[in-house]
Amino acid sequence: MADTQPRRPVARRPGARRHVALLHTGGTLGMVRDAEGAYAPRAGALASALARLPELDDPRLPSVRLEESDELLDSSDVRPGDWQRIADRVAAAFRGDGGSPPADGVVVLHGTDTMAYSASALAFLLQGLPGPVVLTGSQLPLVEVRSDGRDNLITSLLLAATPGWAEVAVYLGGGLLRGCRSTKVSTSGFDAFASPNLPPLAEVGVDVAWRHDLLRPPAGGPLRVGRLADVGVVALRLFPGITADTLRNVLRDPVRGLVLETYGSGNAPSRDAELLGVLRAAIERGVVVVNVTQCLRGGVQMGAYAAGRALAEAGVVSGGDLTAEAALAKLLVLLSRGDDPRTVAAAMARDLAGELTPAAPA
Repeated sequence: MADTQPRRPVARRPGARRHVALLHTGGTLGMVRDAEGAYAPRAGALASALARLPELDDPRLPSVRLEESDELLDSSDVRPGDWQRIADRVAAAFRGDGGSPPADGVVVLHGTDTMAYSASALAFLLQGLPGPVVLTGSQLPLVEVRSDGRDNLITSLLLAATPGWAEVAVYLGGGLLRGCRSTKVSTSGFDAFASPNLPPLAEVGVDVAWRHDLLRPPAGGPLRVGRLADVGVVALRLFPGITADTLRNVLRDPVRGLVLETYGSGNAPSRDAELLGVLRAAIERGVVVVNVTQCLRGGVQMGAYAAGRALAEAGVVSGGDLTAEAALAKLLVLLSRGDDPRTVAAAMARDLAGELTPAAPA
């Protein structure tokens, strides 16, 4: 029987310097001020900043190869097609395409605004990872005197070079979080991300305190990259007074998936028969509707209240304790496979990459 226990991260052997690919996709960390004084990406600016970091020559760090995207993006501009390009570049780095040595780990520099979406998408697209993928960024650019970018970058390189674990994670401000459990919770704090329903994979202070019981080990098989299709997936946050017409407009063709952000433990207006009818009609024509909570912690329990049971009776799928970001990315990846709606709905309720807590047996 295969060993399913996570292997503990171990220190590098003396003299065995590992290799980490540093993929720069954009984001605040590598930005500089433009002519109007606003932060904006600029080609080559990060390479110049890195050249002024003597730490990168320290043999205790992995060797680093910087690969800069042809188009550097503020993460507000990142779209699903960009998730695909990042996933392909991560796979190429692990394979050693282009004559570079195969990477032991990958660090992706990314803007924080949509980092949780990208991390979730990569977790579902990258199957059979041989090593870690760490997304990081900063709240202040690396060129600023008081930037948090230096620590985030150096620590992410060290974490990505640590053997024994293999999954997509987010690192900022002292916490290494599972990517498909992460969400941005602050626009100003350096600890801008949280993992509300799963403890950090590691907490970084004077020492690195790993949660070995949570880490996903290297898969040991071939690395595969899923393909995203042009599939209509949308998200809608319920609010008091939402009308059936609003929901009907959201669910128009070519939408094939909806992440419905509901109240509390998965509740929606239960006395609005027209609203529930719009949902039921969409599901009957093949739209997959997934229920996630608007609350930061906890998850959906659609049988706890009549208001939630009405959604279940209409055919809405429980998203458990999925974050809204993970639910949207997962739904898009699953629908891109071309499976029928029932198969997709069943897969949404299963844990595929550590993104949700399996429901207790009834």
